[in-house]
Amino acid sequence: MTATTCEWRITGMDCADCAATVTTALARIKGVHDVEVALMAERLTARLDGADAEAVEAAVRGLGYGITRRDPHGHDHAHHHGDDGDLPWYRTGRGRLVIATGALLAGAWLLAQLLPASWGGWLFILACLIGVAPIARHALAALRAGRPFTIESLMTVAAVGALFIGAAEEAAVVVFLFALGEMLEGVAANRARAGIRGLAALIPRSAVIETGSGLREVDADTLAPGQIALVRPGERIPADGEIVEGTGGIDESPVTGESVPVTRGPGAAVLAGSIATDAALRIRVTREASDNTIARIIDMVERAEASRAPTDRFIDRFSRWYMPAVVALAVVVAIIPPLLAGQDWGTWVYRALALLLIGCPCALVISVPASIASALSAGARHGLLFKGGAALESAATLRHVAFDKTGTLTMGRPEVTDIVPLGDEDAARVLALAAAVEQGSSHPLAAAILRRAGDMALPQAREARVLPGRGMAAEVEGLALTVAAPRHAQAAGVLPDTAQAEALEAEGKTVAVLFDATRALALIALQDTPRPDAAAGVAWLRAMGLQPVILTGDNPRAAAAIAGLLGTDHRAQMLPEDKLAAIAALSRDGGVMMVGDGINDAPALKAADVGVAMGSGTEVALETADAAILRDRVGDVAEMIALARRAMGNIHQNIAIALGLKGVFLVTTVLGITGLWIAVLADTGATVLVTLNALRLLAWRGQSAPGSAAGSSPATT
Repeated sequence: MTATTCEWRITGMDCADCAATVTTALARIKGVHDVEVALMAERLTARLDGADAEAVEAAVRGLGYGITRRDPHGHDHAHHHGDDGDLPWYRTGRGRLVIATGALLAGAWLLAQLLPASWGGWLFILACLIGVAPIARHALAALRAGRPFTIESLMTVAAVGALFIGAAEEAAVVVFLFALGEMLEGVAANRARAGIRGLAALIPRSAVIETGSGLREVDADTLAPGQIALVRPGERIPADGEIVEGTGGIDESPVTGESVPVTRGPGAAVLAGSIATDAALRIRVTREASDNTIARIIDMVERAEASRAPTDRFIDRFSRWYMPAVVALAVVVAIIPPLLAGQDWGTWVYRALALLLIGCPCALVISVPASIASALSAGARHGLLFKGGAALESAATLRHVAFDKTGTLTMGRPEVTDIVPLGDEDAARVLALAAAVEQGSSHPLAAAILRRAGDMALPQAREARVLPGRGMAAEVEGLALTVAAPRHAQAAGVLPDTAQAEALEAEGKTVAVLFDATRALALIALQDTPRPDAAAGVAWLRAMGLQPVILTGDNPRAAAAIAGLLGTDHRAQMLPEDKLAAIAALSRDGGVMMVGDGINDAPALKAADVGVAMGSGTEVALETADAAILRDRVGDVAEMIALARRAMGNIHQNIAIALGLKGVFLVTTVLGITGLWIAVLADTGATVLVTLNALRLLAWRGQSAPGSAAGSSPATT
């Protein structure tokens, strides 16, 4: 049988211990490999080699969790509806357990007041046993799956042990508090996942398309490229596409966080989930529903959990020996004082049972993924996409930010300003030849030459190829033509005199040379302009203590002109391998973020500690990078780093809360100051606290650049 990778959605998990139990159980099934469970994304992936999906689903259901198979695109129609995350707390499984155990406890307490005293103990025993039964079932399932140390198993041992030492009333209270804590954990975890649910809700469920017989309403997830959709004022755009007819405002804030509507007309690209504010638009669909911008953002955020932060991996390793160590300590506490010092067995067994409850590291293990999931969701709502916790953590500790120039710091739409023939050909002729060569390039300079050529009839180009970091080459009308920078023409021996090119570069222009094997045919000068927020964005980075630098393949004069306007360092005439060397050097000096948008930036993006692709960049750059900025704003680089710093601060707070509470109550329990019910609060309470603290990141709205009205710098967030 051929091995296949399958994907499911699991519901009912609210702590890292749940995910570990599922992983361990599935890894024991023959033919199931590479099991990966993402807690906050509720995602399970596994490679099946001889096993069937039904065996996986049966094992997960046996552990008490819900499971739904996802389609090849990673989506399921039940993904956002019909599970505990959409129900009020009292209708969830954990909510019903809280109500049941609370009612049993209250009933036992009330009857104990009305009936003879001897009855009271039995009523609390009954309340405890009924309440602990579902917890024990979970513990037994986890034990069969190879997980003896789970919070359910420790809770079961503690409750039953308390009954044996005569603490029935306290045992019943502990069971109720545990159920209450589990329910609060579930509510908090679902709040943390609400950001992703909110993204999915941006896509309308239906769309109106044009057919041969008129307009017809269809499900939005059935839209296919080429179909024409009609979007009326106030309606959401159902798919990524381009405007065929109509001009009006587009509110992109649901997708990118950009608060000011932008005007779009025929030929302009639009994003699924955006809102047509004031005009009816006919839009040609360009991407399937499973591949539109929102779907890709959701997929990126959900899959980001697989790229775990170094802190997360350390906490995971720490927790593997932490719980067994606490269990061993509990055994010592229960046995040594009575045996060696003649102490009361009941007292020390009671303290050992309390230690067992404190021993579960749920709060510690959930502290990192909860914060990262919240930060990823908050960032996605503002057009800041991280592909994982590792990139998020790295972005918080950088010292350098390296920028590509064209299309990153500049508008990426240069215009041809000068055409200087160097031989017998006229300007129109050399422009046509250059445009023919550049037809196969996606570089902004190539696009500018093609725009200048307009509707001109171009000769046919053959064997066109990209010269990475240099230019384009092709055979046109029997000539082996190249369009490249003056230094490459000079190196080829066809441009002995560079005075004219240098004069144009001194004006801050970029110069391309059209040449064949023996001579230069023309100089073509182009000029780009900085993005409107580039200077403020670079200044903002400096205010945060970062060192920005431009790494560009452009000539030194054009690079110096842009660098002078932005007030940053620069390095010019860099080939892809030069950028790699520069990134390596900067990385050794405290870490570097590389921001770029082109094919030639891909190696540097990959080599940097954090590679960031501008949203309008090439697919190669977007796939290679660790993060992406949808709004193409330089200021968003600072926003991204500010979010990463705030997320890491939140993680450090969570770790301090989790370890601090555990440490305090370990000591007070051994000393006999606190008992079982405080131990339960120390465990579930800490988990709820760190999750709620992580949820504060969902309210992140970005910062204001220094000198703005809001006036705060993210340097202190």
